Amino acid sequence: MTENTDSYEQNRTKFIQNALIDGKKQNIYIDESGIIRSVGTDIGKEFRSEAECIIDASGMVAIPGLVNTHTHAAMSLLRGYADDMHLQEWLSEKIWPLEAHLTGEDVYWGTKLASLEMIRSGTTSFNDMYFFMKDAARAVDESGIRATFCHGFIDFDSPEKRENEIAATKDLVSHIKSLQNPRLKAAVGPHAPYTVSREGLEWCAEFSETEDIMLHIHLSETEGEVEGCIEKHGMRPAAFLDSCGCLSEHTLAAHCCWLDDDECRLLGSRNVSVSHNPSSNMKLAVKRALPYQALKDAGVNITLGTDGCSSNNNLDMFEEMKFAALLQKFFWNSDTLLPADEAFSMATSNGAKALGVSTGTIQEGLPADIVLIDTATPSMVPMHNCVSNIVYSCSGGAVDTVICDGRILMSDKTIPGEAEILGKAQEIASQLVERANNPQ
Repeated sequence: MTENTDSYEQNRTKFIQNALIDGKKQNIYIDESGIIRSVGTDIGKEFRSEAECIIDASGMVAIPGLVNTHTHAAMSLLRGYADDMHLQEWLSEKIWPLEAHLTGEDVYWGTKLASLEMIRSGTTSFNDMYFFMKDAARAVDESGIRATFCHGFIDFDSPEKRENEIAATKDLVSHIKSLQNPRLKAAVGPHAPYTVSREGLEWCAEFSETEDIMLHIHLSETEGEVEGCIEKHGMRPAAFLDSCGCLSEHTLAAHCCWLDDDECRLLGSRNVSVSHNPSSNMKLAVKRALPYQALKDAGVNITLGTDGCSSNNNLDMFEEMKFAALLQKFFWNSDTLLPADEAFSMATSNGAKALGVSTGTIQEGLPADIVLIDTATPSMVPMHNCVSNIVYSCSGGAVDTVICDGRILMSDKTIPGEAEILGKAQEIASQLVERANNPQ
């Protein structure tokens, strides 16, 4: 519960009191620039009187804002449009034909809807690959959360298409950088080894290095991708990407279900980060879980992502933490694999590290990306182990308050403008399907 001010008025100092952090009640003081100035049990005398906004977090757990490292945010418009299908048929018969009718306005409202859903479920930063990304950036800027954007680069070995994708990528990166908004970052986004030529991958690798930006790519999601890469290039996908210069500390690779041990070690040696997407991988039946232990042993930074809403079908990172832990235990027949604390780190500090943002922990001197979870929720009672509850029993519905970069985006489970976004997104999604089904 907030006191003393309109809780959504920004650029004000804030004092969060009586939040449960690491098992004990602590206070957090956030300065006018959105930085955590102090965290502790006895900082009230020094900072409470300075604060223009008091947030009473009694009965709440404070955690870092969650970080979703692999999304196609505007696919929120496709939620429920095509389910229970084989992967290639799902893509070729339903998803790609519908996406061919997307407009920038569609992507804007789809990203507004996705941002709304992420705020409501405690995510303050995400990594997005899609189309019309200037419109996506506009939506995220308005929402108040953080995102990294890349244009989905696909050339299918066509030199003409490659030049178009290069131009689109350069244009997006230039645009995002020109905004000079610390919450918005640019990346280069070669879609996958099977959709981008060697020449395209080599260009993406060089551009990532030159611009000092992340390279976001799908890697070894299915067995068929691996077999096709071996047949076409004589090597497995990770080795092929390495030969193109695409594996480095800038790289974030999504899925990675079909990596072998040598590839895991290769990713570790190149300081690549990986995004585990368990819900999507299970729903699309890719037949193998991410080799978590092999990647961990290789020193890979392992993170968590939801994928898009057409293959998940939500953006709830609490749910994703649980599925990640359960899938690893089930598939690899190890009941101690991926314990709750590691799943929580994947969704917070590991994700922040992968995206190069200074969040992921509640710590003095860092930006205030903070989520308050209401413990007066049946799934949070009793509290034998807070992290276990967060990972195994909690859902995004328990989130009460969300702060990003020191700005209050949701207070007392209320987000300003939510009804308008929900109504407009439904309208836009219906119009998109109508255009696709009745082309002019």
